[in-house]
Amino acid sequence: MADALIVVVLLLVAASATAAVAQRDPARQALVLSFLGTLLAALFTVLQAPDVGLSQLAVGSALTPLLIMLCVRKIRRRGRSKEDAR
Repeated sequence: MADALIVVVLLLVAASATAAVAQRDPARQALVLSFLGTLLAALFTVLQAPDVGLSQLAVGSALTPLLIMLCVRKIRRRGRSKEDAR
């Protein structure tokens, strides 16, 4: 039973990683990356590494996508202000 669960989570991780790469919009990439981080945390927990899973949950699911979204917002805001200046 545990092997089947590992295979299912691995397939979900592979699918979400592929989806993250396939996205063109950085904001959508950040959202898919957050989902990928959650799946990786679940994978680490299934593989009996709950400490790594908790770290992945904090960093991969929350902090990294948040930083990406803030950077995207700042870049888009800068682009608008440069267009207004012209």
